Amino acid sequence: MDLGLQGKRAFVSGSTAGIGLAIASALAAEGASVTVNGRTQKRIDEAIAKIRATHPSASVDGVAADLASEAGAKTLAAALPDVDILVNNLGIFEPKPFLEISDEDWRRFFEVNVIGGVRLARLYLPKMLERNWGRIVFISSESALQIPAEMIHYGTTKTAQLAVARGIAESVAGSGVTVNSILPGPTASEGVGAFVEELARTQDKDVKAVEADFFRDMRPSSLIKRFATADEVASLVVYVCSERASATTGSALRVDGGVVRAIP
Repeated sequence: MDLGLQGKRAFVSGSTAGIGLAIASALAAEGASVTVNGRTQKRIDEAIAKIRATHPSASVDGVAADLASEAGAKTLAAALPDVDILVNNLGIFEPKPFLEISDEDWRRFFEVNVIGGVRLARLYLPKMLERNWGRIVFISSESALQIPAEMIHYGTTKTAQLAVARGIAESVAGSGVTVNSILPGPTASEGVGAFVEELARTQDKDVKAVEADFFRDMRPSSLIKRFATADEVASLVVYVCSERASATTGSALRVDGGVVRAIP
């Protein structure tokens, strides 16, 4: 199936590893011209090398910028003033008991997970509307629907992303611009891998045992009983970014391994 992405200009925030890197690589494989993002040039260079190792003819470059800040957004705007596809993937998570989550923690999570994506949507949306074609995707989480007790602040920001995406979609109704959210479930990303390895170390268990415990005790509703791969998440994102997904907008689409116990 031709996804109609040849020559489209795409930007993926937070894309030097994990889900973001998988999305950038998959978009490049479909012929899009992709800009990756991280906070350091070293990480960007490593990500570009990984993509080109798999897709030698990929059109890929990068912008080093901390997109949790206004200064970082200005750096990006100067380097990349226009795109056809924006994937707001940048995000942070941190297990912490509710009573230990400070005001500063709350502000930091909203600044990175919500406001960062709002800034980029505000930057790129006008020219998308001028062309009457564009794709904006927010990478949310199943935690948006099932707020995890171990990181309420994270789940709350993911819920906010759904509201922002739906609101933007409403604001461009009738245009050729689509705005959607993707809700991954537990995924074997760089951050999750470090989290699982740390649990394994502190509990004196191997990683596979910790994974089994996680799905038994913390995500028992999972139907696949394992962490999804970043590539599995990226496949859905690339479709949503494609020409073929022109009737999919204002939606929250799950790639959660069946964790959410709901039909719609």
